[in-house]
Amino acid sequence: MICKHRSIGIAAVVTGAALTAVLAQTPGNSVASGHREILLQTTQSWNGKPYKHYPTGQPQLTTIKLTIAPHTALPWHTHPSPNVVYVLSGSLTLHDKASGKTQVVYQGQAVGESVDDVHRGESGDEPTVLLITYAGTPGVPTSVPAKGEKAEY
Repeated sequence: MICKHRSIGIAAVVTGAALTAVLAQTPGNSVASGHREILLQTTQSWNGKPYKHYPTGQPQLTTIKLTIAPHTALPWHTHPSPNVVYVLSGSLTLHDKASGKTQVVYQGQAVGESVDDVHRGESGDEPTVLLITYAGTPGVPTSVPAKGEKAEY
C-alpha cells in the first residue's frame, strides 16, 4: 500500500516532468538557424560607380527611417560614405545629376547609394518609406546638400 503523502509526491514529480516536457517544446526555447535572404550585396552603387574605400577611423553605423511625401523630389545631395536603402513602402526613383541616369526601386527592394555623386530621390503616387543604413564615422554627416540646396533631411 502506498501512503497518501507518497502518492502526492509521485503525482507532483509526474506533473513536473510533464510540464518540463511541454516547456521544452515551446518555440521560444528551441534552437534553430534563421532563414537568410540577401537583399543587397554589391561593390558598386546603383549608378555603376565602384565603391573605392570605407572612411578611415572609428566605424559608425547609422540607420534612419525616412518618409517622403507623394510626388516629392528630395534636394540634390551627396553621401560621403557607402550606404544602402531598403524601400519599406512606396517606390523611389533615383536620379544622377551628372549623367541623367535614373533607376526605380520598389517596395521590398534594396539599392546601394552613390558616394560623392550628386543625386536625389523622388517618390511616386504614395508616400515612400525608406530604411537607410550608412557605414560612416563619427562626426561625418550622412548626407551633404549640393551647393545651393536644402538638406535632404
